Amino acid sequence: MFNKNDELELTISDLGITGEGIGRVDGYVLFVKDTVIGDRVRVKVMKAKKNYGYARLVELLEPSPNRVEAPCPVARSCGGCQIQSMSYEEQLRFKADKVFNNIRRIGGIEEFEREPIIGMEEPFHYRNKAQFPVGLDRDGNIVSGFYAGRTHSIIDMDHCMLGICPEGRDVNGEIMKLIKVFMKEMGIKPYDEKTGKGLVRHVLIRIGKTTGQLMVCIVINGRKMPHANILVDALREIPGMTDISLSVNTQRNNVIMGNEIINLYGPGYIEDYIGEVKFRISPLSFFQVNPEQTEKLYNKALEYAELTGNETVWDLYCGIGSISLFLAQKAKKVLGVEIVPEAIEDAKVNAEINGIENAEFLVGAAEDVVPTYFENHPDAPECQPDVIVVDPPRKGCDEKLLKTMVLMKPERIVYVSCDSASLARDLKWLTGNGYHLKKVTPCDQFGQTVHVETVCLLYKENI
Repeated sequence: MFNKNDELELTISDLGITGEGIGRVDGYVLFVKDTVIGDRVRVKVMKAKKNYGYARLVELLEPSPNRVEAPCPVARSCGGCQIQSMSYEEQLRFKADKVFNNIRRIGGIEEFEREPIIGMEEPFHYRNKAQFPVGLDRDGNIVSGFYAGRTHSIIDMDHCMLGICPEGRDVNGEIMKLIKVFMKEMGIKPYDEKTGKGLVRHVLIRIGKTTGQLMVCIVINGRKMPHANILVDALREIPGMTDISLSVNTQRNNVIMGNEIINLYGPGYIEDYIGEVKFRISPLSFFQVNPEQTEKLYNKALEYAELTGNETVWDLYCGIGSISLFLAQKAKKVLGVEIVPEAIEDAKVNAEINGIENAEFLVGAAEDVVPTYFENHPDAPECQPDVIVVDPPRKGCDEKLLKTMVLMKPERIVYVSCDSASLARDLKWLTGNGYHLKKVTPCDQFGQTVHVETVCLLYKENI
């Protein structure tokens, strides 16, 4: 065992789930941020437990062949990109291994087809959404940017290399600089988490990758923005500005968006496309942040669903209907379920504007709506679906929902996941209750980060 402030040399042999390097000395495990597999490093122990500890990188003695120079000047301090110093080819290998190993270790499943990870052509400038916290630096200047890793200390920056730059323009930077100048000139204070005082908490920016439409939603600790007309006039000068609003959040918590939206300019939404499908996106809508990769992910889910035009399909955790509308183009009927009422309203509108009439949307928690629907309509065709598609939040599916899915006996289950650990847990349950895992495809939606999406195909076993 080592002690705090000990310095030692080691080689990084693995990465943790949040991207930190893992090295071992005499069996003792040390987690070291800002390292990649293959680095030979000198580190300083910052926290020592009985069997493991955390250390800080002191010196890079011999760089890994997979190490690259991070192009972002604040990559090491910012908490947004955990693995920007790793070559993109190695990032893809790491993510695919993470998915397959979790299914094997947590799910206990060895036999399944491991399809190649779907990588990005350009692993920068892909995010259509940014959320900038706003605060004060030590000198009292207004700053905005992103939080340092595992803190709420703001790294002052307006340009993120992951953000979409339409026509080469740094739209996020333009908007944030304008808002900060406005706040300074009008004497408007940013929110202080410690005191609960101040007005401006965050700024949400959405960019329509295909349409070029821009949305700005300013999260405030109140219900009114002083001199809002001046800010709106200034923002409207930015090419593509389509919608400007306020989000009311007066709670003392870490939740970014409030539930009440006050419209200042525009229709209350922007529009964008995934493939041929048009979507209306409001400030509170969940919409995938990487539309180009999302199209690839959804096409893989559509491929796994094996639709011929005669199938009844459930799409659980459907959001604004993004997967549902892809499925509806090839299915007889699709039923989408989502807990957020505003998202369901968006889903209905999205179906209408795309001329899709075979999609129906139900509001409520999937683990409540689907079992209740099944109990009340056991003989209905919808309760004997051909395919169930499920795309749950990071925590995965409730067991109550999994049980109902199995009782409905779909021929195929297509499971889309943003967390391979909860995915593996649910796959273990499903494969233990009559289903066989056939294929798994990881898809990189989030270059430079440790996050990865996965789509799986399960078949009902003939018992």
